[in-house]
Amino acid sequence: MLSTGALRAHLLAARLAGPVATSREESLRSYRLFAARDPRVLLGLDPQWSWGDRDLIALMADKCGVSADPRHTTGPDVIDPERTLAGLDAFAGRLRWAAEQRAPVLFGTGHPHRLLGFYAELAAALSAHGCRVLTPAQGVRVDITTRFGLRTYTLDYVRGVALVREPGAAGAGRATGAHSHSPLPVRTALAAAAESGGPLPELVVGDHGWVCGAGQLGVEAIGLADTDDPALFVGEAEGLVSVAVPLDDGVRSDYYRPLTRYVLGRARLSR
Repeated sequence: MLSTGALRAHLLAARLAGPVATSREESLRSYRLFAARDPRVLLGLDPQWSWGDRDLIALMADKCGVSADPRHTTGPDVIDPERTLAGLDAFAGRLRWAAEQRAPVLFGTGHPHRLLGFYAELAAALSAHGCRVLTPAQGVRVDITTRFGLRTYTLDYVRGVALVREPGAAGAGRATGAHSHSPLPVRTALAAAAESGGPLPELVVGDHGWVCGAGQLGVEAIGLADTDDPALFVGEAEGLVSVAVPLDDGVRSDYYRPLTRYVLGRARLSR
C-alpha cells in the first residue's frame, strides 16, 4: 500500500494539494454565487442554513485549508495536504463499509476526462467484493441548462461510472464525456432505479452534482471537491454529504493513480 508520507509528497508534487491551479479569485467568486444561492454553484444542494461570503470563507478554511482572511483576494488557492489525507481516509472508510455490506453503489462524475479512471478502479474493486455497481437510465436523455442555453445530453456508463455526453457525441461506452456540474443526471438515474423496481444505491460516489444531488435526496454520498466547489463542503457541514475530500479536481488523469492505490489499500480492497 502507498504510504501516507509518499502520498503526501505526491499531492504536493502534482499540485493536488498545497498551492493549486484554482485561483483565489475563482474561489471567492464561487462563494459569492453560493451565498446568493445561484443554482450553478449549489450543485443540487438546498442549504438549510444561511451562508454568507465570510461564513463560506471560514468553512473552506476549516475544511480545505484555504486562507481564512477575506482580504486575501488574489493568487493561487491552497489546500492543506493533511486535510486531503484525512478526507481520503474517511472516503476509504465508507468504501470499506460498502464492501462489507455488499451494498449497491452508484458512481458518477462531472469530470470524465480527469477522474473517470479513479472512479472506475474503485467500482471494479467494489464489484469484485460483491457490491452491485448500478447503471440505471443508461442512454436516457437529460436536458441541462448551460451558459449556451438548454442542451440535451445523454447519460452513459463507462466501466461502471456514469457521465453525460454532449449533443451529437458518438460512441457509447467510450471514455469521453462532458464536464458537468448539474444534479439532473443523478436525479434521473435515481428516478429510473426507483421506477424499475431495481435496487437503489446505498452509496453514491463522485463529484459535483452527483454528490450534492444524491445527498439532497437522502442517499449517502461521498466525493472529491476543489476549493471553488463549496457545495460539497456545505453539504458535509449540514450532514447531507458524508465525506468531501479537498483536492484539485482538474489535474492530469494519471496523477490520480496514486490516490487510487492509497484509497484501495486503506479500504482493504486492493486486488
